[in-house]
Amino acid sequence: MTTPDRPRVLMLLENGPYSRDARVPKEAETLVSAGYQVTVICPGEQDLPRRDQQSGVRIYRFRPPPEGEGLLGYALEYGYAMVAVFLLSLLVWWREAFDVVHAHCPPDTFVFIGVFYKFLGKRFVYDHHDLSPELYSARCKGGHNPFVYRILILLERFCCRLADHVIATNHSYKAVEMERGGVPETRITVVRNGPDLNRLKPGGPHPERREDDQTWLGYVGWMGFQDGVDYLLRALHHLAHDLGRSDFHCILAGTGDAMPTLDSLTEELGLGNHVSFAGWVAPHLVAHFLDRADICVAPEPSSPYNDRSTAIKIMEYMALGRPIVCFDLPENRVTAQDAAAYARPNDELDFAQRIATLMDNPKRRKEMGKIGRERIETELAWSHQEKHLLRAYEALEASSSRTRSVFWRRRSF
Repeated sequence: MTTPDRPRVLMLLENGPYSRDARVPKEAETLVSAGYQVTVICPGEQDLPRRDQQSGVRIYRFRPPPEGEGLLGYALEYGYAMVAVFLLSLLVWWREAFDVVHAHCPPDTFVFIGVFYKFLGKRFVYDHHDLSPELYSARCKGGHNPFVYRILILLERFCCRLADHVIATNHSYKAVEMERGGVPETRITVVRNGPDLNRLKPGGPHPERREDDQTWLGYVGWMGFQDGVDYLLRALHHLAHDLGRSDFHCILAGTGDAMPTLDSLTEELGLGNHVSFAGWVAPHLVAHFLDRADICVAPEPSSPYNDRSTAIKIMEYMALGRPIVCFDLPENRVTAQDAAAYARPNDELDFAQRIATLMDNPKRRKEMGKIGRERIETELAWSHQEKHLLRAYEALEASSSRTRSVFWRRRSF
């Protein structure tokens, strides 16, 4: 039930539909359970109404734009999305009203909508999901446009300066917000992407698991150019052709803009008998899908983006009690600790060797899975993280009662 003295919250989401997002529904439902009125504006989904309500969260959907290619294509895509989100925000303001604009970024262009509502006395929360400048560079394989990169830095900094409160997904992002964005530590709260243990529960072997002695490898997640699935495929080529292992099969669930390249690479490397692409798996089916996996993989390569980012898939693997093979990146270590085997950064042969070692050691796999599950249960699950989200909103309310935030900070852009 909505509490009258709680601020009403408008959440902005552009990166994908509400039901497919791993973070936004948990945040929205947590706030609703605490008495907040929450409305979300997001891209639409096929066969779903433009206006809806789920678990107490009010949802307004806009027709998603066609995916852009190249600089002009991306500019048109995000420009369309910003106009659609802004017009719907005016509709929500007229119909239901709101006190807080909670922007799930990227895109950091949500800051311009935040500016408009700041002039009208609303508060602005910057939920920093991704480092847009580093993500742009990673997607461009290092060949990025310096001008675009600089613009993304300025937009991120503007978001940080405008925000009444910043929500970071880990402490690496918090450091960026303080050092590059100039945000005082008191205005930042770390809320990690903790898995929901009501949805992700370890199960027994999948009924269709296998009819032979093959080891099953599992991957669930987005397949963009920054996610390293190409590194995984080359590692599997080493596993099959250099290490002489034919007793494995890797099944990958997800989609993304790298898919056409990955299909071609699979064929080029002769992995057709060892690799299957399952397509998109709905969040509530992740546990069922990974029941068949003996080992899970997270092949994100080292880069300024991946070194600072937390892969949601790693915590999902841990929640399901699965051992993990990943590259030795700083945030991978922080998250998985002893639940993962770490390959030298970007060394595909070493990645393959780590897989082979775990294939031959079922006892070690079981121990690692247990370590991961316990770490999720005791520290990383959403039931622990939602407390930080509520504290962030308590801090927002407290600061609002003392003074209205300003968005032009003393330090220059």
